Amino acid sequence: MAQSAQTIGTRVMPRLEEAKDSSIGIKYSTFIIFAIVFMFVALIYVGSHIRMTELEYNIATELSAKEQKLEEQKKLKLEYAMLKSPQRIESVMRNKLQMSYPDNSQVIVLKKSGE
Repeated sequence: MAQSAQTIGTRVMPRLEEAKDSSIGIKYSTFIIFAIVFMFVALIYVGSHIRMTELEYNIATELSAKEQKLEEQKKLKLEYAMLKSPQRIESVMRNKLQMSYPDNSQVIVLKKSGE
């Protein structure tokens, strides 16, 4: 009987060790899966944060370009108004084109037909 008790005792011990090993294996694999999921979520978060930062930079660049275009538009409108002014047109007419107003004898007034 002593031998059967020892064999039972020796058989129980490996089974307990196997049970401990399998529970450690389950915990270890669960930890690895959790770590992989956590790393995947962290990569997604970091990637989205980087993309958001790039988009904010692009928006700031486009806004500054818009402001520059608006300034240029204001300058061009002012230049257009100056070029369009009657005083400037008269100045160009007299100085560059050497034109002058006609004399009264050079003016011919046309009447509407049927009057």
